[in-house]
Amino acid sequence: MSLTQSSAADTIAVPIDLRAWFDGSPADQADVAAAVDEACATSGFLAVTGHGVPMELMTRMLEVSAEFFDLPLDEKLSYRLDDVAANRGYAPFESEALSYSLGVDSEPDMFEAFNIGREAVPEGIDAETAKTYFSPNVWPTSPADMRETYLAYWDACESLGHTLCRVFARALGLPDGYFDGYLDRTPSVMRANNYQRQPGHQPGPTQLRMGAHSDYGSLTILLADRVPGLQMRDRTGTFHDVVPPVDGFLVNLGDLLAEWTNDRWRSTMHRVVAPPPEADGSARRRSVAWFQQPNHDAVIEVLDVCCDADNPPRYPPTTSGEHLMSKLMGPRAGHEVDVDDAFLDLRD
Repeated sequence: MSLTQSSAADTIAVPIDLRAWFDGSPADQADVAAAVDEACATSGFLAVTGHGVPMELMTRMLEVSAEFFDLPLDEKLSYRLDDVAANRGYAPFESEALSYSLGVDSEPDMFEAFNIGREAVPEGIDAETAKTYFSPNVWPTSPADMRETYLAYWDACESLGHTLCRVFARALGLPDGYFDGYLDRTPSVMRANNYQRQPGHQPGPTQLRMGAHSDYGSLTILLADRVPGLQMRDRTGTFHDVVPPVDGFLVNLGDLLAEWTNDRWRSTMHRVVAPPPEADGSARRRSVAWFQQPNHDAVIEVLDVCCDADNPPRYPPTTSGEHLMSKLMGPRAGHEVDVDDAFLDLRD
């Protein structure tokens, strides 16, 4: 699979500088919201700068993740949980196939990962709910600062995610802070990914580093090396390279937000392709994805501002948690997922 370059306006990650949102006038903020609305409707991928997350923390997050993945396999496997639904700890190379989340069979993906969730169970959550959505984190003893770094980075991403949702509310013409009440007990997840050639491994003929999929929740904040591999699909079905901005993040929308907005905004399919055979060495690519998921019991139904008599709701009400678990178990357990026909129609 070759790496292609994008020329269509709706296939690139649209640059969004948040400095005017933080420091600008109401008119400046309105301009940011309008730009975000346009980006979410056309591309679904935003190249976000001016975000306020310290560069030192972003750099250390990639470094400490690489140090963990460089540990011996037996040591990493000691942090793998038997319960795949827990969504915590180590996930070995070829243990998942992300395309299953769209009901598509595929070869296993060529990456390994480490997942964490919220460190403390929110108040008022019963034991059964905690087991499903707030499993305890698994913390390696090495690298020594992994827990400290991950939790600091988690907090930074959660803050940025809240900011983005306030921009989203303004962009959609909703009351300021509309989404805040959906985000105070979130079962959000953070995943560090390591893409690296494995000694002696021969990729299958159609095998990808990460299969084509769309993300599940409301938004994803992606920190990644500025190397080729990530591709997003345009409306014609063609995939195009996406590289993170300098000192910034890629932010893409998830399926839940696309359904919430009645597909006014896009949850764009994307994948990570393998490097060309002539590439030297391990062709390593590091990334960290922070997946914002609204409160597990939040009822999600098409927003009034995104439907009317001529454009009725395409999706029935659901809860954030039900939507998440239906998507999550396909890639982990390798079984089909019941995907709404309306959702697939908009992505074909």
